[in-house]
Amino acid sequence: MATFSTRFLGCKVSFADAQAIRERLLADGHTEVAEGGDFQVVNTCCVTHEAVSKSRQAAARAARSARSVYVTGCASSLEGAFGGSAPNVVVTGRTGDEAAAFVANDVGAIGCVNADHRLDRVRAFVKIQDGCSFSCAFCVIPFVRGATRSRTADAVLTDVRRRVAQGHREIVLTGVNLGCFRDRAAGYTLARLVREAGATPGLERLRLSSIEVNHVDADLVAAVLETPSVSPHLHVPLQSGDDDVLRAMGRRYTADQFERRLAPLAGLNLTTDVIVGFPAEDDAAFERTLVLVERLGMTKVHVFPYSPRPGTRTADADTVRPEVKHERGARLRALSDELCRRRWAGRVGSSDRVLVDRPGRGYADDYTPWLVAADVGSFVTARAVGVGDEGVLAVAA
Repeated sequence: MATFSTRFLGCKVSFADAQAIRERLLADGHTEVAEGGDFQVVNTCCVTHEAVSKSRQAAARAARSARSVYVTGCASSLEGAFGGSAPNVVVTGRTGDEAAAFVANDVGAIGCVNADHRLDRVRAFVKIQDGCSFSCAFCVIPFVRGATRSRTADAVLTDVRRRVAQGHREIVLTGVNLGCFRDRAAGYTLARLVREAGATPGLERLRLSSIEVNHVDADLVAAVLETPSVSPHLHVPLQSGDDDVLRAMGRRYTADQFERRLAPLAGLNLTTDVIVGFPAEDDAAFERTLVLVERLGMTKVHVFPYSPRPGTRTADADTVRPEVKHERGARLRALSDELCRRRWAGRVGSSDRVLVDRPGRGYADDYTPWLVAADVGSFVTARAVGVGDEGVLAVAA
């Protein structure tokens, strides 16, 4: 009997890719274990130098106990990222469905396949798009994942229905650049896909993983606000609140345009990404970022210290000192924590539906964390009674 385990690093797209590998191996009759296994899959990330380092470390740890280790995902396509790896490490250089097919074919199916394999029943990630055709100066993703390409709407909606039938309570639509989704032959934009996926019988909650502000148009805003199952939450990467830095990054908006695009979504829970220490960022530029993040009321900021990526336009530029990046990152994270607590405090006394995804913890419809005692995998109506370090304190209503 062949046993396996999977691990992913990075974003929700990486998670979706790892999930696809896992399901392919389960369907081929292999047995999943929580850790270790005869062969192990490490689905990697390369968005920063630290991400590549963690990916290498994960592969090296797996190589000590596994018969074979399959390195998949973004960092596996980065030249030289896994040079000097152990002989039992197979660097596939593949992402998404290609990675799943490579691993499955290399391992091989056994005996009879398992058509009803075990799956987590809380939420599922359905990938609708892959790759990116944008040219941000700092980003290596177009090099390792290629140009943007979309699945057909029929394939996505079939996947959503299948996940709901399996018992998943929440579906997350994910992609490298979600707003680039198009099925021109069938007449689908992202807004139409959101409406139809959100109307799937039995689906209780639909979320978008991340969306570029350029794609937050009137149609998408209407789809988010008017489809009852869609979570009132959007993750919209900002990267900087300074126009000069945005221009140097190759971003396609100004700070003012970013703010105006999000104005119709006032009241939603908005989260974002910010890079600190980009080569064009001085103290004044960073202060403008702080001011904009606070004015927008972003409740969670994922902070990334700038890290030069090979092949990008800024690969040879890293002019901000590490200690300055550290200090700016700490200030931005402190602001993020404060903004989170403000929103949490504003929920006290209200009730919401919470999807419990681990013991004592879950997420409300607006994707704020609520701490409530209920069965894992259940939706529970909860009443907010206070604020803790990790979220809204609540009791089942």
